[in-house]
This record gives sequence, structure tokens and C-alpha cells, in this order.
Amino acid sequence: SVLSRYENQITILSDYLEEFPETDEPVWILGRQHHLSTDKSKLLLDVSARLWFTYRRKFSPIGGTGPSSDTGWGCMLRCGQMMLAQALICRHLGRDWQWEKHKKQPEEYHRILRCFLDRKDCCYSIHQMAQMGVGEGKSIGEWFGPNTVAQVLKKLALFDEWNSLAVYVSMDNTVVIEDIKKMCWSPAPSSGVAHSAAHLHRSALGQNRNTAGLCPGWKPLLLIIPLRLGINHINPVYIDAFKECFKMPQSLGALGGKPNNAYYFIGFLGNELIYLDPHTTQSFVDSEENGTIDDESFHCQQAPHRMKIMNLDPSVALGFFCKEECDFDNWCSLVQKEIVKQQSLRMFELVQKHPPHWPPFIPPSKPEVTTSGAELIESTDKLFELEEEFEILSV
Repeated sequence: SVLSRYENQITILSDYLEEFPETDEPVWILGRQHHLSTDKSKLLLDVSARLWFTYRRKFSPIGGTGPSSDTGWGCMLRCGQMMLAQALICRHLGRDWQWEKHKKQPEEYHRILRCFLDRKDCCYSIHQMAQMGVGEGKSIGEWFGPNTVAQVLKKLALFDEWNSLAVYVSMDNTVVIEDIKKMCWSPAPSSGVAHSAAHLHRSALGQNRNTAGLCPGWKPLLLIIPLRLGINHINPVYIDAFKECFKMPQSLGALGGKPNNAYYFIGFLGNELIYLDPHTTQSFVDSEENGTIDDESFHCQQAPHRMKIMNLDPSVALGFFCKEECDFDNWCSLVQKEIVKQQSLRMFELVQKHPPHWPPFIPPSKPEVTTSGAELIESTDKLFELEEEFEILSV
């Protein structure tokens, strides 16, 4: 029965892929190569395994009185969610994990998905992202650009102790190796006691890996590089380097699209980019009592969209995930070989030391407040309620 179900799925996927051209050129999806002539079905299985976040409606109003749908304004936030979700899948399940409809998935998968549900108490929900965006100068309901959504993810990750990601967003088209290593090796706890405990824990581990399979002390890295690849249109000189990034095993794709129209780019075929499109409005889905989620609407089960690279808006953000330090070292080597040395006009710079004219690099730390934006608003609402009750009692 399993074989029969698999064959039926392959038949359906092959039908979806008929629109792909007959070509010997490889298709690259997030560091994996596919050949249309031999494994069309594997290509779509790979695409459908990515978590697909779209517009939703009928969720609880953002901030209590705000919008209950993100249709028309939340597309870049959804793309940011997709890039981060891919990092979390690589973190907990591995790049080669596959999704199949109605197949039981590990608890880590459902836990990842719960991080993104449209509820104010989920760490990467549309509620949290929209409210955190206020600190970046964006009103709730206002469209985000790639850099803004990167900054929001960086701040929200500080409250996410389960995934414990180090999020580095590059400045001025420059990735600083020294700063990244300082951030990924810095102890997460801020107190001296916790710092000592973490130090003793690492000493006890020695050079052995811990149960999660990570190098002791290294926080998995989500690296986001916001770029401007031209003025009004993408400069053709950057195209080869841009495509090269999708070949890297650390690739999380790219955020971008067209003005006020965001897409999550996951690969390419020839001079066409392959992307997941968030511009579909679906109803809010919540977790069930046992913690599982009806996840079918979170996976795109049709042929992915394609667009010519030259139609891409020049404002983009590249994403990479390095689970261990050796992954980051390997990424640095690939960048030196394929991007820095090959390009006369470099897409971005990779430098060893922190530039002396920059302000000192201080690894981001969790703010002293123990609440996230949504919880802070909720606690403020309760405070107002208490004040009103006090006024009534006084009268």
C-alpha cells in the first residue's frame, strides 16, 4: 500500500511538472541538483517539502484591534517566515528531510510549524513580526522590504530559546568572519552564574558533540545578506554570482521579488528563478489538542513559479544556514572561490577582521524584559484594566 501511494503521488507530481521545459540543464533547489530528464518527480517532492506560508484570514486581530488578515501587505513577512522555517528544518530534521501528505511526521516538525502559527503567543507569528516591525519604523499593515524583515527575525530570535539561533544580518554588503564567530561562540546566558555553568558544561563535553549533533558552544547560524544589485534593475554582472548562491549546500534561498510583491526564491533553471509565492489567502489554521497541525495547506503541492532573473527587483536578501562551525568555514571557502575571486564587481565582501572605522561589534542579547512584543501589549492591556477597576472602586 505504501508503494502504491508513492506511485500515485509520483504520477500526480509528474503531471504538475509537464510545464517545465525539456532540457538537459540542471535545476538547483537550495543546494541540491535535480535533472528534469531523469527525476522530475524528485524535484517537486523537494519543493513541496519546504514550508509554504501564505496570506491568512480570520486570525485574532494583531495587537487586539489590528487587522485579522495580512492579505495585501504581509507577503514579505511570509517570505521571511519561509526562509527561517527552512533554517529550522535544516537545524532539526536535515536538508534531505521529505514531507508526504498524511504521513506521520516527527514531533520536531510540528514544533517548528507551531512557531509560525498566526497567534500572538507563537514566536515567529505574523503578530510578532508585525509588532516587532513597529520598532523598525513600520506600522502594522505596512509593507516590509527584505532588510526590514531580516532585522525583525534577528530580534525575534533572541526570544527563541528552543532553536537558539545566532542571526547575523550583514551591513554595507560586508560579511565579517570575526564578528560571526564571536557571536556564534558567545555564551547565550547573560548572568555570571549561567556563564560559568555554560563554561563548565562545555569543558565537561570536551571535543565531543552534544546530543543535538552540534559542536559544543557553537550556536547554529542564520546568515542574512541584504543586497542592492542595481539601481532600477538588476545589474547583469551579478547574475552568475547570484545563481551560484543557490548551489551552496548552506543555501536558504533569497527574499525579493518585484516592487510591493515579495517572493521566496529557492532555486533556478537556466536564467529563470524558481520561487514560492505567498499571494494566496487561506484560512487560519491552529494546532489541535494533541499538538499536531493539519499541515496540508503549509506545503505547495504544484509546480513552483518561475520568473526571468532580469525581472527581479534589485533589492534582495540572501540567506544561508550553518549548523556547525565547519559549515560556516566551508561557506567562506565557497564564497572566496565562486564569488569574490570570480567577480570584477563583487556582489558582497567577505572580510576576516572587523573594519576599524565601524562601531565595535557587540553580539545581540535578549533584552532585560522577559516578554515579547505581543505579551508586552497584553500585560499593558491588563494594567489598563486594573487602573479602570481601581478608578471605579475609588468612586
